[in-house]
Amino acid sequence: MINWVQTLQRLQQENIPAVMVTVASTIGSTPREPGAKMIVCSERMYGTIGGGNLEHQACAIARSQLDSAESSCLKRFPLGAGLGQCCGGLVNLMFEPVSESSDWINRAAQLQACGEDWVRVVATKADETNEGSAHLMFTADTLDLELNDAVDKRELLEAAKSMLQGSQKATLQQVGGSPDCFFFDVSRKPDFQLVLFGAGHVGRALVNVLRDLPIQIRWVDGRDNQFPTEIPDNVECVSSDIPEAEVDAAPSGAFFLVMTHDHALDQCLAEQILKRDDFAYFGLIGSTSKRRMFETRMHRRGIARNRFESMNCPIGIDGIKSKAPSAIAISVAAELMQVYDRNLGLKNDHSKAYKRSVIEG
Repeated sequence: MINWVQTLQRLQQENIPAVMVTVASTIGSTPREPGAKMIVCSERMYGTIGGGNLEHQACAIARSQLDSAESSCLKRFPLGAGLGQCCGGLVNLMFEPVSESSDWINRAAQLQACGEDWVRVVATKADETNEGSAHLMFTADTLDLELNDAVDKRELLEAAKSMLQGSQKATLQQVGGSPDCFFFDVSRKPDFQLVLFGAGHVGRALVNVLRDLPIQIRWVDGRDNQFPTEIPDNVECVSSDIPEAEVDAAPSGAFFLVMTHDHALDQCLAEQILKRDDFAYFGLIGSTSKRRMFETRMHRRGIARNRFESMNCPIGIDGIKSKAPSAIAISVAAELMQVYDRNLGLKNDHSKAYKRSVIEG
């Protein structure tokens, strides 16, 4: 998953024009969900809206906008025989050219840095031009930018609040009596946060596998020269002499992976992690014999034996025997996604049960 705000900021700083293409809404079977994004430049692209002929045509449209300096627009794509895709659904794509003068990106970066959930709104015209107007930003209870008087600001704010309270990532809505259709694009603080200790061969391979997934990675190592020169947008590198502090600073529900170059450091980090009872996952690279040795040592240092049940070691899914760094990375990435999806399912079940209890009194 691309961090689209950081990517657009970087392109702006390098004065590289781009067009952001977002799946605004869908009907029926489609390759990607509303909110999926790709950013298209003249020579490369970031992210994906599902591949195939849909993406090919979207890239062509985006690059024609780069050449012609067109404004934002909304376009409709039936996924049938005409497009050469058999999904059979329908996709509305929002095309938004971004240049050096697109000042709304800085405000988006501020909201992202604050860790707030927020909604970006673009008004698309009801006439045949489908052109978009200025960007509006909403947090849970504030309107960031002024809107013209054609639409009641309170109605737009209420629609934005409804989006924030729901689970949708993007949608098209008509608000109030306006003939225009508004594109709502929700950005939420990441709920899948991984603290990865170790920038060795497996750590680097794993970051490469996870670069396009919805995971915010804090990558920790005391050796500055171990980090690669090109860092994915969903990764923050931390060079620290006291990596244990990163354990304490991690949010509740974080995922931890320990794979450093030093067994003593691995054990120190494992002890620090097991003192917490609010993490979603803790994986320690190593064999069964390493696990037994660590359990014996940590128990002597006061860690209760039942805490070891929450430590995954060896890590990765069953069935992959290769010890090549890339193979281990694929196996571990699959395990992380399994745990995340399972936890997300439990969270949704609890949310539905709570709502039923409130309705039933």
